[in-house]
Amino acid sequence: MRIISYNVNGIRAAMKKGFIDWLKTNPADVICIQETKASKDDVEHKLFNDLGYNDYWFSAQKKGYSGVAVFTKKKPDHVEYGNGHKFSDDEGRILQLDFGDVRLINAYFPSGTSGDERQDFKYKWLDDFLIYLKKLRKKHPKLILCGDYNIAHTEIDIHDPKGNKKSSGFLPEERAWMTKFFESGWIDTFRVFHPEPHRYSWWSQRFPSVRLQNKGWRIDYINVTEPLKKNLKDADIFPDIKHSDHCPVFLDIKI
Repeated sequence: MRIISYNVNGIRAAMKKGFIDWLKTNPADVICIQETKASKDDVEHKLFNDLGYNDYWFSAQKKGYSGVAVFTKKKPDHVEYGNGHKFSDDEGRILQLDFGDVRLINAYFPSGTSGDERQDFKYKWLDDFLIYLKKLRKKHPKLILCGDYNIAHTEIDIHDPKGNKKSSGFLPEERAWMTKFFESGWIDTFRVFHPEPHRYSWWSQRFPSVRLQNKGWRIDYINVTEPLKKNLKDADIFPDIKHSDHCPVFLDIKI
């Protein structure tokens, strides 16, 4: 199974930039989308069905904000919308699908770039989510967690670590959370296959030249729990796909 994670920065905007044509190339079996900025009814979703995808949406209560969706050619055995934490579910941040004994979680982690209030929200969300994941693993030991984490973990994951040491997304507390997350039994699947530097999944839109110069951040991940380590086949980033300020990341895994 090939799984793609992709923050499209607005599904309707991405569709105007050729997103559907890209789907026609059959890039993956399961495509996890973050930041849809739309509900299912806002989009001509039959286009996805015509390409053989089942589509599942979990949108924010606030229109045009946040939201996640999954397009999958393999029908899941079970779909769960949110994780029961109201402050997260109101923003449409988590969608969960079961394929046999494997649970796939599509998550859009909060950003803290708009100020202290949202940064504090992000820290609370991260702490609550880690507790939730620990409990979930008792029932579902085989987990795949993909999404826009809005955190670059180490210096190798960001083009200018010194210049961004006080930037949301690379703050010491956020990076420490990522370290704790991986130390608790999660695997960074991309780094299993790619230890090299200068590999990024997001580039600021404020300065269009930064993507051409590859001055980016790696903040999009597909991570798995230890029981799935032996099932990993390949993982990589598609920097040349340009419907968004992010690009898709993928994982090939035997399920």
